[in-house]
Amino acid sequence: MLDKDLVAHVAGLAKLQFDDATLEKFTGQLDKIIQMEDQLSQVETTGVKPTTHIARQKSTFRADVPQKDNSRQELLANVPEQDQGLIKVPAILDQGEDD
Repeated sequence: MLDKDLVAHVAGLAKLQFDDATLEKFTGQLDKIIQMEDQLSQVETTGVKPTTHIARQKSTFRADVPQKDNSRQELLANVPEQDQGLIKVPAILDQGEDD
C-alpha cells in the first residue's frame, strides 16, 4: 500500500506541490491503480499474442509488388530538354567567375 509520504516524495521529484487534502486523494487513487496492476500481472498470458492495435482495420496500403518501369526513352519524351540521354536543367551554381 502506498503512503502519503511516498506520494509526496514522488510529487516533489516532479516539482509538484499539493495540499494535504489533494495529497490524500491522489494517494488513494494511485494505490487503487497499483492494486489493479497487481491483479493484471497475475493473469495467465502464456501463448496470448500482444495487442498492438485494438481496431480491426484492413490495411489501406497496396501490396509492395515490383512493376515494370517505363523505358528511358518514354521518360525523356516528357522533358523539355535533354542531352545524351539525361535531363538538361539550367545551372543554378555560380562558377566562381567574376563578370
